[in-house]
Amino acid sequence: MVFTPEVAPADSPPSFVDLSGEIWVPMNRHVCSFGPKIFFQKMMNLIRNPNINSSWLFRADIIYDDQETAQVGHGDDDTRPRVREIRDIARQRILVRTLIPRNARRDDPLHQTCTFHESADAGGSVKSLVIYIPHASCEEMPFYHPKVRGVAHYHEWDPSTASGFVSIHFLPFPDHALQDTKLQRTAYHLLQAVHKHGEGAVSGYVKRVYHDVVVPQARFQDRYALLKTKYAKQLIGSWAEKTDPLKHVFEDLGIAAFLIELWADMYKDSAFPGFVDIGCGNGLLVYILNREGYSGWGFDARARESWQQYKTTTPASLSGSSLEQRLLLPNIIPEDSERVSADPVDPSTTHGGSFPAGTFIISNHADELTPWTPLLAAQSGCPFIMIPCCSHNLTGDKYRAPPPKDKSKGRSTYASLVEWVTHIAEDCGWLVETEMLRIPSTRNTGLLGRTKKAGAESIDTAAILQKYGGAKGYRDNVAQLLRSGPRGH
Repeated sequence: MVFTPEVAPADSPPSFVDLSGEIWVPMNRHVCSFGPKIFFQKMMNLIRNPNINSSWLFRADIIYDDQETAQVGHGDDDTRPRVREIRDIARQRILVRTLIPRNARRDDPLHQTCTFHESADAGGSVKSLVIYIPHASCEEMPFYHPKVRGVAHYHEWDPSTASGFVSIHFLPFPDHALQDTKLQRTAYHLLQAVHKHGEGAVSGYVKRVYHDVVVPQARFQDRYALLKTKYAKQLIGSWAEKTDPLKHVFEDLGIAAFLIELWADMYKDSAFPGFVDIGCGNGLLVYILNREGYSGWGFDARARESWQQYKTTTPASLSGSSLEQRLLLPNIIPEDSERVSADPVDPSTTHGGSFPAGTFIISNHADELTPWTPLLAAQSGCPFIMIPCCSHNLTGDKYRAPPPKDKSKGRSTYASLVEWVTHIAEDCGWLVETEMLRIPSTRNTGLLGRTKKAGAESIDTAAILQKYGGAKGYRDNVAQLLRSGPRGH
């Protein structure tokens, strides 16, 4: 269904009556094929995830819900629900949410009451309404919220025709016209969002991507905001690479935030065992983690211009933390799998891939090292995270992994790579957890191995290597990295 909403004329009468006597102004509406149940489901999702409608927002924290036994924040005037009663449309539910902005230095959080209303007539027709009331005056209203006293999503449904309408209505501040272009654009996008999600549910859309499976959203976002405030300006201003500092700084701050919160859970009852970042690239992630007090180091086949400043600013208290030029040549590669290289590699610049047990292995866009990560982790008894990027096989050659057999999964090159390395990890005995990381990259799948399957204490490395194409030629392929320039990461 093409989204072509009707814009309400300026003199349109209100569609419902607020018992306070104040007038709600209709802005636009669109025909829909989803009923009241889906409307309420999608509105609840939009209430919990205001970032769908505004890129200025992180999330919403529900601080009061009259349908929950545990209620928080219902004690002072600022958080007390501000409820509207609507004639002939009974109120069903009250929530108060706090909108959390992405940039806390620019915008303040905002409390907002959300109420659900519904009624049905004798013929079965249903009227449903969801009202947002911000707890702020016109002058106090943050940038990310329209300058109106209220927003209403109105749904009308006729079961005899299995069709209805969904519409947006604003409650204006006194002396504020609603013909402002920005308000009209906001109404359009609010209507488009609920229409899109409702029609998607009717057509059988099934969500494939789930965020915040391992680390809760609020904890990640709060940590990310803190790291961004502490480091972003300095890191962008001192960027020494030729790559885009905005992308890489915010991406690595996001990964660091995830890891810090993950480690808070993993090591809450024990000492942090240290980390190693294999294929560490520009070294920024190692630097951020070191600065936050996590002991660890990283290495890559090529040194980077930025390493010197990251090395010299590493806290002296974290002894052994560093960035080193090393070529990873796994010592688990069978001798008969290697070709004799015409250009031998200096053993002092290599690493065999064995690490102290328990060391947390980071494999962030490590390319040739990605499929090796779960093998190395199993060999040393180390948990890991790998964030796949470019597709290579165990020989180090570029590789197009076969598409997933599960038809419900994506068929892209990246989806195929993720599925392929997941199978390698599972064959190594890992119970793989997947987290879609909230970072500015389309290569944002985090595959986490921190638990082994029962009875998977030892693995047949040779059999796994053979199953996934062998490793012949790996030494020669990765040695090329010493003679070529570094990539973007």
